[in-house]
Amino acid sequence: MDIIIPSLGETVDEGKVVKWMKQVGDAIKEGDVLCELETDKATAEVPSIIDGTLKEILVQEGETVPVGQKIAVVE
Repeated sequence: MDIIIPSLGETVDEGKVVKWMKQVGDAIKEGDVLCELETDKATAEVPSIIDGTLKEILVQEGETVPVGQKIAVVE
């Protein structure tokens, strides 16, 4: 399953990945925080919506991407 940057508010168009809390190969439970995002308004955590294994990280720490972009894959 693709993990995307969620909508973080009406006026938020993008977010910067500040820190990954999980690494490729880690077991993930639904609700586990995958990464921390920073926007112009606030800092937010991105939780997993499924149980599985973190298969791939597509956006590295420090990169800014638009809301809705795929940032990781959990299988």
